[in-house]
Amino acid sequence: MKLTQKLKDELWWMIISVDYDYSRISIADHELNDDTLTLWLEDKHDFKNSLDECLQLDLSVKQFARIIKAENLNSYDGTKVHPNKQFVYKTRIQINEAIKWYREDAALIEQQWAREALLRTVLTYLVETEAVGEKEW
Repeated sequence: MKLTQKLKDELWWMIISVDYDYSRISIADHELNDDTLTLWLEDKHDFKNSLDECLQLDLSVKQFARIIKAENLNSYDGTKVHPNKQFVYKTRIQINEAIKWYREDAALIEQQWAREALLRTVLTYLVETEAVGEKEW
């Protein structure tokens, strides 16, 4: 995952401003186009009057698709019959490709879960990479 230094600094500022309580960071709004998913982030204890006051997080649709797949949001555990040998086996059954699932198949709550999973992944990535960077000192 690639984050610019400016974005890392802004995310760290937000993390510090919520006293490292990640549950206080909420997604105020979102927008998905063909290339980018944009999330506007804010502190639940300090709601903003406009999106201009929120932290804008732009991530590629490819990164979003990877998170959906990694979280198994676009698939479920099920059984299939082998086409030639006719035996039943358990497997993950994909509902649709990740972004197509998000746009066409996912319920509103599932879309929210996908966006929240992306936010958790970004925050986890930031904390883990910065922690690794500190050890190199």
